[in-house]
Amino acid sequence: MMLYQSRILIISAVSLMTLSACNPTDKPKAAIAATVNGAAISESRVEILLKQGGAQGQPDTPELRKKVIDQLSMQLLISQEALKKGIDKKPEVLDQLDLTRQSILANAFVEDYLKNNPVSDDMLKAEYEKIKAQMSGDEYKARHILVEQEAEARDIIAKLKKNPKAFESLAKAKSKDSGSKANGGDLGWFDPRAMVPEFGAAVATLTKGKFTEEPVKSQFGYHVILLEDSRPKMIPPLDQVKSQLQQQIQQQNLKKLFDDLKAKAKIEIVQVAAPEISPPKESKPAEPKK
Repeated sequence: MMLYQSRILIISAVSLMTLSACNPTDKPKAAIAATVNGAAISESRVEILLKQGGAQGQPDTPELRKKVIDQLSMQLLISQEALKKGIDKKPEVLDQLDLTRQSILANAFVEDYLKNNPVSDDMLKAEYEKIKAQMSGDEYKARHILVEQEAEARDIIAKLKKNPKAFESLAKAKSKDSGSKANGGDLGWFDPRAMVPEFGAAVATLTKGKFTEEPVKSQFGYHVILLEDSRPKMIPPLDQVKSQLQQQIQQQNLKKLFDDLKAKAKIEIVQVAAPEISPPKESKPAEPKK
């Protein structure tokens, strides 16, 4: 509870001052939760903070409401004292208030956009089919041994032809891939398209239990690859990924909106040089005492 109270104290103090600075004076009358020296604290502000607490799992109780109102009252009292001292006129305070105001407005804009542009079932189905098409095909479980020289790879292949069961021990002894060496070259299950092209293409040509009889060259060196298994990719049904897809589509729509806004805006960036930092002076060794 103390953590929740501290959050209210910090966030609400700024929000109260910011909202007071930008709200019109002729706003309609609202239900009053409390007054401090004649200044009102509206029920709507209490509800805002209770809603934030609800998102963090805080239940709405009479005790919590009283604590929220007590916190808001204290914050308003402190902000009144700040106004008396003219702290609201300080440039650094004005900058913070303006930044907070911008943040509140930006978040409100995003919420309004998402509310008025819901993700339809057709959009979800289209995105799901697109992802299904991208995920089509097989995935593979394989091991590999990575070495620097082609001759060394050929020597490993020759040893495997004599004893195919030696793959793990050879990987532990010879492989330069620190990520899989300790596990005998085990790469787990993977999509071949996630690998470098030469590696992915070589894996796709192998049959279960077989290894490459020619070294596979890539930008990392020479690979000897053993295919342990393959299977069609497991694609979860739409119902299981619906919420993730909805968030993904929302993010895509927001990015497009922001990119369009930025393209139409006139943004001029004035580069301000960072202050030069003088190197620390070297301290002279202390002279020996005479």
